[in-house]
Amino acid sequence: MSAVYNHKQIETKWRNIWKDNPINKDEEGKEKYYCLDMFPYPSGSGLHVGHWRGYVLSDVWSRYKVLQNYYVLHPMGWDAFGLPAENYAIKMGIHPSKATATNVENFKRQLKEISAIYDWTKEVNTTDPKYYKWTQWIFVKMFKEGLAYEKQMPINWCPDCKTGLANEEVVNGTCERCGAEVTKKNLRQWMLKITAYAERLLDDLQKLEWPAKVIKMQSDWIGKSYGAEIDFKVNGIDERIKVFTTRPDTLYGSTFMVLAPEHEMVSKLATEEQKEEVEKYVFNTSMKSSVDRLQDKEKTGVFTGSYAVNPLNGAKIPIWISDYVLADYGTGAIMCVPAHDDRDFAFAKKFDLPIIQVIAEDGKEIEDLQEAYIGEGEMINSDVFNGMKSSQSKEAIANYLEEHEIGKKTVNYKLRDWVFSRQRYWGEPIPIIHCEKCGAVPVPEDQLPVTLPNVESYEPTGTGESPLAAIDEWVNTTCPVCGGKAKRETNTMPQWAGSSWYFLRYIDVNNDNELVSKEKAKEWLPVDMYVGGIEHAVLHLLYARFYTKFLYDIGVVDFEEPFKRLFNQGMICKNGAKMSKSKGNVVSPDDLVEKYGCDSLRLYELFVGPPELDSEWDDRGIDGVYRYINKVWNLVNDNKDRDVKVTGELEKVRNQLIYEVTNRLDSFHLNTVVSAFMEYTNKLVSISKKDGGVDKETLENLIILLAPFVPHISEELWQMLGHEESVFTKGWPTYDEDKMKDDQVEMPVQVNGKVRATITIDVDEAKDSVLEKARNAIESKLDGKNIVKEIYVPKKIINIVVK
Repeated sequence: MSAVYNHKQIETKWRNIWKDNPINKDEEGKEKYYCLDMFPYPSGSGLHVGHWRGYVLSDVWSRYKVLQNYYVLHPMGWDAFGLPAENYAIKMGIHPSKATATNVENFKRQLKEISAIYDWTKEVNTTDPKYYKWTQWIFVKMFKEGLAYEKQMPINWCPDCKTGLANEEVVNGTCERCGAEVTKKNLRQWMLKITAYAERLLDDLQKLEWPAKVIKMQSDWIGKSYGAEIDFKVNGIDERIKVFTTRPDTLYGSTFMVLAPEHEMVSKLATEEQKEEVEKYVFNTSMKSSVDRLQDKEKTGVFTGSYAVNPLNGAKIPIWISDYVLADYGTGAIMCVPAHDDRDFAFAKKFDLPIIQVIAEDGKEIEDLQEAYIGEGEMINSDVFNGMKSSQSKEAIANYLEEHEIGKKTVNYKLRDWVFSRQRYWGEPIPIIHCEKCGAVPVPEDQLPVTLPNVESYEPTGTGESPLAAIDEWVNTTCPVCGGKAKRETNTMPQWAGSSWYFLRYIDVNNDNELVSKEKAKEWLPVDMYVGGIEHAVLHLLYARFYTKFLYDIGVVDFEEPFKRLFNQGMICKNGAKMSKSKGNVVSPDDLVEKYGCDSLRLYELFVGPPELDSEWDDRGIDGVYRYINKVWNLVNDNKDRDVKVTGELEKVRNQLIYEVTNRLDSFHLNTVVSAFMEYTNKLVSISKKDGGVDKETLENLIILLAPFVPHISEELWQMLGHEESVFTKGWPTYDEDKMKDDQVEMPVQVNGKVRATITIDVDEAKDSVLEKARNAIESKLDGKNIVKEIYVPKKIINIVVK
């Protein structure tokens, strides 16, 4: 009778052993490998089984690399500044610093139960002044390079969080964090000029071993488009309006112009008769989010009373404002060609504006155009360009505009500069001092960090000012340039500031003199494998790439892309929805670990579905995994003291298992790795019962392969087989393809095309012998009929034709 599998005892035992004898050692001859998790923000609700999935994935990969003789850096830290932590603190009535510390402690406890090989000596916390000193240092460097600047602008405003939001933080017109409907507000903002890196951010995507879906999401967000900038004179005043268009070929068909309500020229263009209506429309637009404005199907607008002049034909065209044009895209003004654009067509129809067709499929104008024609064709109503193919006229008209200095060919990007201010308390202070004489000047680098004052009142004000603005003793300071009276910047940085470069700090966490030493950066960076959720495909990954390229430009690092390989795990859902406390569908890992053990939960997290896809959680599924682990336990215990000689069948099963696990693991098909374990373990159990046991080498290989997935039981079974050293010192097994091949195969025998029997033959058995076996197998089923033909296709068909 084998010993009973006691997961609590075994897992406690090996956690204690690993504390003093870590499996991941920096030894001579080992290559270095950096496997990174997207670090969490420590929420008050703690980890649920959905969080576990990503952390188990990265730990399995890290342990796999250890078995391949790598020294693996696998660190963990806390993204603890920003709206999520502050909103939780306000809700609970606890200061953010205290709430964060409590949440970190709980998260750390839960993460340790995963038994991941995190190096806790490398732990970082974005709220630690020793850490955010370097977050501020990066901002100072960007300011000095002209990439950080102030701007008065309309921004997305969350009325519940009482702070500005970047475009990326608005989802379907609502705040990504709290779900409140987002409005617009004019505020002084700090901006980061990420647009200066648009081309590089786009081009370098091709260098990455990333999921195609993520690369497309980033490419679409950057949104490169080719076209022309055209200057339209304003009739009657000495002003010009610049527009960007991807369709210069349609310029002769431009019959009106639309400006964003926030466009700087709106007040100048509004005539006395239209002024009141224009101002009312501008105000109403300010209450809408950019997303809502783009999604509104019903077109609205107001005529300014002014006209622009079409630079090609001299026609006077009315200038309107409408909320479907955004101030921060292109130039905030568009030329409208209703005959060839769906939105312009709808607008023209609603407000009875002229529609002039300039492209015709067959060169003939449609008398009563019922919808915009957006295809290619022949130019019409376009003066000297008539008869030209529209695809050719794009270049020809763009060249004409440049020659006559009324426009130029250019490239535009959908990507906007990053709104970097937050009117909140819980964030990194922006290291800028405002002096009436010297303007905005950076805090000297030797005076960093500018620490966040510890105050009792930290709730957002809602006025557009951070709570820091009310702390006179902190705000009032002296100018580092002239020594005169000055004030500190009171806005704080967004949550993304600290997470855009944290992967660099893990390498050199205790360095007080530089962000990261070049020597250590060269040893470890860039990150070899990055594991995290698809929800960060645009926000975090784009910002991290931008920061890395900037740090490369100023000589801090010698690489331009931070993450070589990326894997995005899918979400764990419950009752068809993403797990969240608000939905009441959260499953805590704590009770499952208590009942089934860490190893069972680790394995089930991988078995629940393809790791890159969302999967539905079912607590009952872990029972099957727990039974499987017990089956492995019993298989090893039943055979550990037997002297079993290896057979050809055992060698075949062993090599097939090594092959399947290795290839599926390399492809990150981790759910099918688990199914392979189950399939081949069943084969070994069957062989053990049939032939009296399984040889020691086969058992050892099974345990080594299982070790990254279920490390505690693997160490215990390895020890049971007589090994004193850890299973992770053994090395990853290799397979022999020749020994994987089947010596025999089963072949169905057909009679007149219908299967009547099955025979077992050697893979290289002669045709005559195979047919003789087939005849013998069907002899009793012939009923006196005669064989007229025998068809044999090796390993595929045996068909006996009778009459």
